Amino acid sequence: MKALFLKEAKKFEFQDISLENSEEKITIKVKALGICGSEISAYKGVFPLGIFPRTLGHELAGEVVYAPENAKGVVEGDHVVLEPYVYCGKCYPCSVGKTNACENLEVIGVHRNGGYMEYYAHDKDLVHKIPKDMPFEYGAMVEPLTISLHGVHRANVKAGECVVITGAGAIGILAAQYVKYLGAVPIVIDPLDKRLELCKGLGIDHIINPSRQNAVDEIREMTGGRMAEALVEASGAVSAIKSAIDYVAYTGKVSLVGYSHGEIPLPTFMFTKKELDVNGSRNSANEFPLAIDLIDKGAIDVKAMITNLIDFEEMPAYFEKITNTPSEFIKVIAKL
Repeated sequence: MKALFLKEAKKFEFQDISLENSEEKITIKVKALGICGSEISAYKGVFPLGIFPRTLGHELAGEVVYAPENAKGVVEGDHVVLEPYVYCGKCYPCSVGKTNACENLEVIGVHRNGGYMEYYAHDKDLVHKIPKDMPFEYGAMVEPLTISLHGVHRANVKAGECVVITGAGAIGILAAQYVKYLGAVPIVIDPLDKRLELCKGLGIDHIINPSRQNAVDEIREMTGGRMAEALVEASGAVSAIKSAIDYVAYTGKVSLVGYSHGEIPLPTFMFTKKELDVNGSRNSANEFPLAIDLIDKGAIDVKAMITNLIDFEEMPAYFEKITNTPSEFIKVIAKL
């Protein structure tokens, strides 16, 4: 089968490979692959966990072509998505159900080869069925949505609250839609008007461009002076992470989803003064069924976020395009 390897920074190569021994795994014919921002970082050579050569790919949807007899409720012909976080089940985080933070976690496409190939064999307990009438490209949006759901849940968002989302990339826009679904009020902050307009089109009424607006003043006006009860940081940008403390109210809740590329000094005395709840949010745990349901019933609009549907063979060219003009893309998905 054909597989796409990232040989080194900015160098892809298609290779013919054999499928690994997969008698105890579920094997899928890959039908759709999403390109994630972390993979763009790996392509550029700045992803801290990047190991070459590697097949990337953790946003996968496909059709089951083989399932072992002990697979739970999954048979040949089912349409599925893969949960890419392979956990040990033995460490402390796993023992308390936080498998997303497993001490020995291996993410496909990062710590082991991922799904940029025509067939993929995966742990039978990390495969989730999707409705057969759900387009495979929508299935490829399930994993990013789980990241957003987990981030919102880590902020313990409640109906009626005002929730700032910093960063209008795929994760931020999905988070904003889910915040609205919960009956809370999303406020999206991003320096790109094109992305803010997309949010507007999705019914996100409160948007702020910090490059030409005073975000603190705007949030104060939108919230009647109290500031936001919660914040989901989805950009990883230094300025956004530092500003989070100013955007939230006293006793506010902060969920840090975006990865920064270095250490960021923060005025921790303000955590105490405001009595803030500041939580990290890594990957997701137990969010796949909810994500599939939200997409299936149309509660989350993923179609509007797919800027390009491409062929598998076009992926190297699109990695270069996304690297050179990132503002032109929200989510690019390859169909096989």
